[in-house]
Order: sequence, then C-alpha cells, then structure tokens
Amino acid sequence: MLQYGFMLHAFEAGTMVAIVAGIIGYFVVLRRSSFAAHALSHAGFTGAAGAVLIGINPLIGLLTFTSGGAIVMALLGKKAASRDVQIGTVLAFMLGLGLLFLTFYKGYATEAYSLLFGEILGISQSAVITTLITAIILFIAMVIIYRPLLFSSLDEDCAEAKGVPIFWLGMVFMILIAIATSISVQVVGVLLIFSLMVTPAATAERLASKPIYGIFISVLIAVMATWLGLFISFYVPYPVSFFITGIVFLIYIFVRLMPFFKNIYYKLLVI
Repeated sequence: MLQYGFMLHAFEAGTMVAIVAGIIGYFVVLRRSSFAAHALSHAGFTGAAGAVLIGINPLIGLLTFTSGGAIVMALLGKKAASRDVQIGTVLAFMLGLGLLFLTFYKGYATEAYSLLFGEILGISQSAVITTLITAIILFIAMVIIYRPLLFSSLDEDCAEAKGVPIFWLGMVFMILIAIATSISVQVVGVLLIFSLMVTPAATAERLASKPIYGIFISVLIAVMATWLGLFISFYVPYPVSFFITGIVFLIYIFVRLMPFFKNIYYKLLVI
C-alpha cells in the first residue's frame, strides 16, 4: 500500500492531523466549545470557497476566515461558557457568505465537494510539509498554555479569580482551534470535522480519570481511526472520510454502552 505516493502522503498528513485534532479536541470538549469548532469549520469553508473563487490557494482562505471568525467569537463573548449566541450569529453570517461565493463560482464542483467532505488521497507533498510545520507550531503552543488552559477549562471563574487572563487565553485557544480546523478539513472536510475534533475527545473523556490520560486516549482513537479508514478505503471504493467518521462513531457508541453491558454482566453473575 505504501509504495504509492498518494497513500504515503495520506498516512503522513492524516497522522499529523489526527494527533493535533486529538489534543486540541480534548480541550474543546472539556471547555464545552464543540459548537465553536463546528462554526469555525463552516467559516473555513466560506474562506476556502472565496479563495477558489478568486483563484488562490484554498488553505489561505481557510486560515484567514477561521482565524478571523475565532477572533470575532472571542471578542463577542468573554467566557467560553457564554458564547453560544455569538457563535451562532457568526455561523449564520459565514454560511450566507459561503453561499454567495458558491453562487459566483462557475468552475467544477469537485473543489467545493472536496472542501465539504475532505480529499485526503489527493494531498500533495507540499501540503504534507505545510501540515507538519503547522502541527509542530500547534503542539508547541499547546505545551506553553497547557496548565493555565487546563485550569480555566475545569473552573473558569476560579481561574479568573487567581489572575489567569481568561480573555486572552480564550482568544489564543480559539485561534488554535481555527488553525487545527483548517488543517483537519483536508482530511475529513467541513461537514465531518466533528469526527476528528470532537468524537475521539468525547470518548476519551468518558474513559480517562486524568486529563493527560484523556489527551493520550483521544489522540490514540483519532490516529487509529485515520489509519484504519485509509487502510479500508484502499480496498473498498468508498470515501475515506466516511470510514474515519464511522469508526470513531462506533467506538463512541461502544463506550457509551459499556455501563449497560457491565450491568447485564453483573446481573448474570448474580443469577
């Protein structure tokens, strides 16, 4: 399988994106900011559609609009727990703008389709390098802000009382989500961004007793799903993003049902 360049690039980029999504996604779930990640993915689609419309690299549009949307969301709502209305407002505007860009676009629909659902098998060597550099920057940034971010994620009011700069920390984290969303779109697309950014982290939150374990489990699930999805798609002619999404969803459902299975098991032991 790895003798083909496109598969090798897919595994390289997919692994890096899965690691980043697993780490940042854990804090997205911990801070109850899943709606923000969803909104930023749509902002990214609008930016990419605009970039395609004027003939520049879609990644530039993705980063520009996701970062801009993140800053606007952070400015409109000081605390992560009270941003739903602001996020919904930005999301609605971005969707309308994206529709306008698509109306003006007269080219082939395949580019728009790849933005919506991802095109991991079409990633070039230069895109892999860009993803690697971005992933390293995101990892370093997360290491730097890890402790204050964890503190504010667990108890935002207490962290603020202790002098943690909640507003600026939230701003930085929103920008990191925006960048992570931008590089994740090439793997699973705008509509399926939850499959890597939220679902593994939501699963890990139910399994781990400590944050560091939760991050590790989140990354493990994201990487495993990406590898398995690529492996299956090599032999089965269906979209990679479908398999990745399906795998993480099945893992999440299994974990959710674990208490139910345990109760049945204990009742059978008693009988």
